[in-house]
Amino acid sequence: MRKTRLLRGYDPQKDREDIETAARILREGGTVIIPTETVYGLAADACNPAAVEQIFIAKGRPADNPLIVHISDLGQLEGLVTRIPGQVGALAARFWPGPLTLVLPKSDKVPLVTSGGLDTVAVRMPSNPVARAILDAAGVPLAAPSANRSGIPSPTTAQHCRDDMWGRVDAIVESGECQVGVESTVLSLCTPVPTLLRPGAVTLEELRGVLGEVRMDPGVLEHLEDTAKAPSPGMKYTHYSPRAKVILVKGSPEQYGRYVTYHQDDGDFAMCFEEDIPYLDAPLASYGGQTDYRRQAHELFDVLRMLDKLEAERIFVHAPAPQGVGLAVYNRLIRAAGFLVVDLDQEPAGEAEKEE
Repeated sequence: MRKTRLLRGYDPQKDREDIETAARILREGGTVIIPTETVYGLAADACNPAAVEQIFIAKGRPADNPLIVHISDLGQLEGLVTRIPGQVGALAARFWPGPLTLVLPKSDKVPLVTSGGLDTVAVRMPSNPVARAILDAAGVPLAAPSANRSGIPSPTTAQHCRDDMWGRVDAIVESGECQVGVESTVLSLCTPVPTLLRPGAVTLEELRGVLGEVRMDPGVLEHLEDTAKAPSPGMKYTHYSPRAKVILVKGSPEQYGRYVTYHQDDGDFAMCFEEDIPYLDAPLASYGGQTDYRRQAHELFDVLRMLDKLEAERIFVHAPAPQGVGLAVYNRLIRAAGFLVVDLDQEPAGEAEKEE
């Protein structure tokens, strides 16, 4: 077990000493959990293979799951990639710094352990001021996947990180709640048509507004075979899943309420929209309004973790519409549910679930 230090990172100026400490640990090959605007990230020097290996060990992460490299300045991109497509300028002007990751052809500077064995690298520029201060102080690009044990809901508070990773990393930079709440949008520019690999707070509609044609990879909504190479984090394995069994339910508030009432048992919870509450007679937790996709994203992982602490056996989650930021929420939930989706427009609410 490692000795984990707790550092402060609420203000880049007031907490300068702790930020410098985090940067020194990273330069020396250590691992530090840092806040970002999306989720907390487990950071290490992206170009130091031994340091990156520690990320995989701490998380229990499969070696073929690529990592995202974080930079603080657009000029740092040149050393990490062999080619900068023309679309990068327009995308960076609109979305960087921010929750957009671009997949580009990697240079030899990026070790294969960082890219998951691929000849591409995923790069983003976070907007969180503490993350940017740590990047600037460290002076190296940082690989930083979500700072949780592999497969479980991502951390959006420092307490989540302490629960998951204490004794497994060198330091945790304690800061506030993450603003977005789900991981970054991942867009590949290594395909004939720019391709959305993972939805996030930067929406498909916004990307099309800048680039015109953008296609969505089938893996966003479908299961990727175990033998396939994952071009982006979060595509291949079961992710974001609490200990409880997650069942994703599509339907109106009335349909959803009837379904949960019919199927609930001791230990079951409804993870619902505010509009569903009048139709439910079951333990519940709301994760936002039915069309408030940004709040759903912000609350998603925190509510899943809360229900785990309440020792939920099953969680019936009302599925959001897969549009706008709702596409990101839906993407995370179908993976949390292992692709188990009950569509109440396709089957009567009283029928038994297929898995029972």
